[in-house]
Amino acid sequence: MQFGIPRTIYDEEHEIFRDSVARFLKEEVLPVYAEWEEAGRTPRDIWLRAGEVGLLGTSTAEEYGGIGGNFLFDAIVIEELARYGVAAPAWDMHAYIIAPILQNFCTEEQKKEWLPKMVTGEWISAIGLTEPGGGSDMKEIKTNAKADGDDYIINGAKTFITNGHIADYVLLATKTDPSQGARGVSMFWVDLSLDGVSRGKNLKKIGNKAQDTAELFFDDVRVPAANIVGELNQGWSLLINGLAQERLVVAVRSIVMAEVAVDQTIDYTKQRKTFGQTVFDFQNTQFKLAEMSADVEAGRPFIDRCIELHTEGGVTPEVAAKAKLWATELADRVLDDCLQLHGGYGYVWEFPIARAWADARVHRIYAGTNEVMKYIIAKSL
Repeated sequence: MQFGIPRTIYDEEHEIFRDSVARFLKEEVLPVYAEWEEAGRTPRDIWLRAGEVGLLGTSTAEEYGGIGGNFLFDAIVIEELARYGVAAPAWDMHAYIIAPILQNFCTEEQKKEWLPKMVTGEWISAIGLTEPGGGSDMKEIKTNAKADGDDYIINGAKTFITNGHIADYVLLATKTDPSQGARGVSMFWVDLSLDGVSRGKNLKKIGNKAQDTAELFFDDVRVPAANIVGELNQGWSLLINGLAQERLVVAVRSIVMAEVAVDQTIDYTKQRKTFGQTVFDFQNTQFKLAEMSADVEAGRPFIDRCIELHTEGGVTPEVAAKAKLWATELADRVLDDCLQLHGGYGYVWEFPIARAWADARVHRIYAGTNEVMKYIIAKSL
């Protein structure tokens, strides 16, 4: 949509990069996206192609194979994925959530071994936090890792794992000191081809249909101690950093989905006729679209400022929670109203508004439910 207040966070270099991202999506993703939705997963070759054109290493340092950019470049890819209705592949989680955690907390040896293959798309990653018995509460993690010589033996299960079927590695949260609750959590980089690892069925979801989501099971999986990410029993502090970025990623995607929905609905209502006039000609339609346009434009400077702050040094967990809470609630309200203005066609999967409505709903759930966001915010008051 056209903003009365111009965006100022991106320069000419960023916009050139944006054009290249958009071109890649239009040429190599959109023509086959419906096939991926039918299959319930994305093919490995599109990850390799994304790696070739630099989409998987935008903020990864050059010495590890990336382009050495910053979160502004990450945000551009996230925005374009949202603009074109591409909910999968989960490049945002792989490259803009997991890779930064590894870059910030791994040893130099680990970074040199792991990051280049993530940047090229040779390795696809997942993150394993949620368990069948709980989600955001780290102290309730049951998956455990017990020391055995130079290794750890991991047992447990994770659920709702994005890339659960296609991932090569998972950044896995485990309990290494149960007496310490959330402070006894450690993160492991686990090869999913190891003996004892198994994967559940690909879960059928309301939206994000091209994205595979599965359970992961760990039965006496032997993982080298050298695969601990960060320090032993310091997984919680690592996750605080990573979750703030994940929540901002969700906010960035959500605000663009709302913007696009308003644009699509303006176009549709100006073409669709009923009772001798266009749907847009009705005062109710105009008022609804005016309200949505104002809400979205009012929120854009807030999200842009969060992007800037994160690029400069990182948003606080509280600000990230506010951004995620506000943007996802806004997006769902806007998408629901936009779908309504599409009438029956809004409920047809071939229409972009139907896909967006279904895809956006999970944003209030993952990266910590919005109820958890309210709890984080309230604790800071």
